[in-house]
Amino acid sequence: MSFEFRLWGSLACLSLVALSAAAGAQQLPPIEPPKTLTGAQEQAPTIRVTTNEVLVPTLVEKRDGEVVYGLGAGDFVLEDNGVPQKIRVQEEMDTAPVSLVVAVEEGGVSALEFDKLAKLGPLLDLFLADGRSEAALVGFDSRPHLLKDFTRHGEVLDESLKHLEPGNGGDAILDTVSYAVDLLETQPKEFRRVLLLVSEERDHGSKHTKPEQLVERIGRSDVLILSVSFSPSRAELLHDIKDSGDDRTMNLFSTVAMIVQAFKKNVAKEVAHMSGGEYTTFTGDKGFEQRVVDAAKHVRNRYLISFSPSDPTPGLHTIRVKTVEDYGARIVARANYWLVPEQP
Repeated sequence: MSFEFRLWGSLACLSLVALSAAAGAQQLPPIEPPKTLTGAQEQAPTIRVTTNEVLVPTLVEKRDGEVVYGLGAGDFVLEDNGVPQKIRVQEEMDTAPVSLVVAVEEGGVSALEFDKLAKLGPLLDLFLADGRSEAALVGFDSRPHLLKDFTRHGEVLDESLKHLEPGNGGDAILDTVSYAVDLLETQPKEFRRVLLLVSEERDHGSKHTKPEQLVERIGRSDVLILSVSFSPSRAELLHDIKDSGDDRTMNLFSTVAMIVQAFKKNVAKEVAHMSGGEYTTFTGDKGFEQRVVDAAKHVRNRYLISFSPSDPTPGLHTIRVKTVEDYGARIVARANYWLVPEQP
């Protein structure tokens, strides 16, 4: 039996998305169509990649931040639902241009962070430095809305970031991730698709996207999610700095229900880990800027591991990536993917 799924993982280390849908699922009502998008971009994206290859961009980074280079297929072990897989590793790091959506919270208590967000613009040039990459800006409170369509010019986004307006009390992260993934999936397939989410940790007010739907949506998506959250505790910050990637896989191993429960606690963290991206927190201005710099660096320093699943069972699969040799490094790769039957 053949199966259809579209899947990427992420690039250079570093977890929301209206379902375009598995067989038999009804399409969700649109949240708010981007007013500046035209033509095909106004249509819901359709995942139509007919392949049995799963892509797992993987970051191998030492504690001091140095990336481990020069590894090949023989240096990794990848397990799909606990079963070792035959893998391939692209010799060069991922050099594809980036399509980036920056989603910034404008609702809730986010107005207290607007001074930091106003400094985000120049940092986005790190994502756009190759001259081919592009970025769009989405704001959200109880619903997401497009502030700036895709552009290669960071100064356009910089101006919008300096003039953010406080929204209502909502913080619809689930709806916003879905909305952002829909935007990204209209972009050229050869681009690395990245969502940079700057928000609180918990969702408040999403009306169109349920956690269960988002689990499947991210599992079928090739979008890498990088989450930068404010109002963190120091304990959680220290935990994530030391995170080797092992805990995230075990926490997500059992069932969709476990992931849904994790979403309720910290959706920004879990969507990043699911996608193979990274979650981090900040308190001050310098901390915020450094988190964004690290995210941009990690996007372009990932190994591209691929494999053909030995078990074609539809549904949620759990991935675990390890290195044969202990480099004293953390390994960041997507925790899950979703395999769906091929559609006619």
